[in-house]
Amino acid sequence: MATTIYSATASLDGFIAGPGGDMSWLTRFFGEDDDNRAARRLMEGTGSLLVGNRSFGGDDPNRGTDREGAFEGGYQGPTVVLTHNPPADAVEGVTFVTDLRGAVEEAARLAGDGYVTVIGADVARQMIDEGLLDEVLVFYVPVFLGDGVRLFDRPGGGEVRLTRIPGETEFWCRVEK
Repeated sequence: MATTIYSATASLDGFIAGPGGDMSWLTRFFGEDDDNRAARRLMEGTGSLLVGNRSFGGDDPNRGTDREGAFEGGYQGPTVVLTHNPPADAVEGVTFVTDLRGAVEEAARLAGDGYVTVIGADVARQMIDEGLLDEVLVFYVPVFLGDGVRLFDRPGGGEVRLTRIPGETEFWCRVEK
């Protein structure tokens, strides 16, 4: 059975993208020689991606290079995009779904026993609200962006409790349900 995991890289002040969705700041912190065990394990274990429409059409800091795409171009599997406006033309390797539960079910089916890696803060928030998110993995980088897309934003929402997974060196937690 698939495990759903929201994975993101965030600034120390809690943003996953700068103003206007800008992701170019990430290229200053990650290079080809980076060897992050948790990131590698997540990439190797990912069976499918569940991506919000804004993230799907967003600002990839590696656009136009061989590192474009999820996991800096290292991911080549199926992708499910949650959107209210699917495109008229098919996109190879991408399934567009218009409702959250349907998107999670399809991504889980495609992932098999692997991870459904969630990309997009709004999709992650919706999944938490519906009790559909299992884990969270956050990589922090030494920068303050000051503004942009928050790692997690839920105005008026209640506390979400996370339990750290023993033995993990990164901020890798289970969502308490």
